[in-house]
Amino acid sequence: MSARTRIRTGTSARASARAWAELLRLPALFTVPGDALAGAAAVGARPNSRTLLAIGSSLCLYEAGMALNDWADRAEDAVDRPHRPLPSGRIHPAAALVAAGALTAAGLALAARAGRSSLAVAAPLAVTVWAYDLALKQTPAGPAAMAAARGLDVLLGATTTAGATRDTAPAPNAPLRSAVRESLPAALTLATHTLAVTAVSRGETQGGSSAAPLAALATTGALVWGLLRDRGVAGQPGRHPTAVRPHPAKGTPITLRPGRVDVSMRRFGRAPIEAVPVLRRGRVPVGAPGPTPNRAPGPGPGSSRHPTEAALRGALTLVYAATFAHPLFHAALNPSPPLTQRAVGGGIRAMIPLQAALAARAGAPVTALLTAALAPAARRFARKVSVT
Repeated sequence: MSARTRIRTGTSARASARAWAELLRLPALFTVPGDALAGAAAVGARPNSRTLLAIGSSLCLYEAGMALNDWADRAEDAVDRPHRPLPSGRIHPAAALVAAGALTAAGLALAARAGRSSLAVAAPLAVTVWAYDLALKQTPAGPAAMAAARGLDVLLGATTTAGATRDTAPAPNAPLRSAVRESLPAALTLATHTLAVTAVSRGETQGGSSAAPLAALATTGALVWGLLRDRGVAGQPGRHPTAVRPHPAKGTPITLRPGRVDVSMRRFGRAPIEAVPVLRRGRVPVGAPGPTPNRAPGPGPGSSRHPTEAALRGALTLVYAATFAHPLFHAALNPSPPLTQRAVGGGIRAMIPLQAALAARAGAPVTALLTAALAPAARRFARKVSVT
C-alpha cells in the first residue's frame, strides 16, 4: 500500500468516525451516567458493579435514540439541516437504523444481565425511546415522552443498584417497589428539567415564541428552590418524625389494649424495628425497642445535613441554574434558531450539575463529585461535536 493510499484511507476513517460522532451526538453521552448515579444515591446505596451495568444499558439505549432520531428526521433534516450525517450522505439511513436496533438490543441485554428488576425498567424505557422517535416527537405528547424516558433512566439506576441482593428474595417485587418509591423524587426532578428542554427544542430549527424559554426559566427556578429547601427527617420530603409518647410516672401499671399494635415507629430513620404493643398509658415495656427520648433521628440516606454536604449541594445547584438560565434568558429575548439551539445545548449540559446536586442532596457527596467531574469532558467535546 502506497503512502498516498494510506493517507487517503486514514482520512476516510477519520471522516467516518466524525460522522458517527455527530449522528450519536457523543458529547451528550456525558449526561447519561449521572442518571444511574443519582438513582443509586436516592436509595442510599453506593455505586457497585450492577450500577455499571445500568450505566452501560442507559448509554446504549440513549445512543439508540440518537441514531433513530436522525433516521426518523432525515427528510426534515434534508431541508433544515442538510449538514447532518444522513442528508449529507456521510452515513446511509439503513446503517443508522441498524445501529439503533443493535444498540437497543445491547441495552436490554445489559439490563437483563443486571437482573429482573433492571429489565423490568429498561424494557419500558426502550419502548418509550422508540415511540418518541417514530410516533410522538411531533405531537403534544412528545415532550412528556422524552421526560418519561429520562425519569425511567433514573429509576433504572435505582432499581439496579438496590437489587444487588434482592432478586433472589422470596418477594423481589417488594424491594423493586421500594426502590422506585425512594428514587421517584429525583426521577421527577430530572424528568421535569427534560420536559422544559424538550419544549424549548421545538423551536431550534425555525425559531418560535418566547413562551417556551420563559416557561423553562420558571421551571428552572422551581427546581432550584426544591433543591435548596430543607428536607424532612431521613432526607425524605414530607417525612417527619412521629411524636414519641411521654413516659408516665414511675410505677404506673402497664396494661395492653387487646388487638392493637403501635406502628407509629415502624420506620425510625431508615431502620425498621419490631412493632410495639400499644399501652393503655403509653409506657413502653422493658426491653422493647424504641427511640431515645428527646433525640432526633440521625440523617439517613437521602439527607445532606452535614454543612459540607449542604454547601456542595448549594454550589452544584447554582451551577445548574447558571448553565441553563443564562442561555434561556437570551432565547426568551430573541427566540431565533441560533439562540434557541444554544439554550437547548445549555439545558443538556445542565443535566450534569443537576444530577450531581441530587446526589449531594441525597447525602452522597462522593457520588456528586464523581458526577460533576463529567461536566468538563462534556464541555470539551461539545466544542468539536454539536449536542443538538
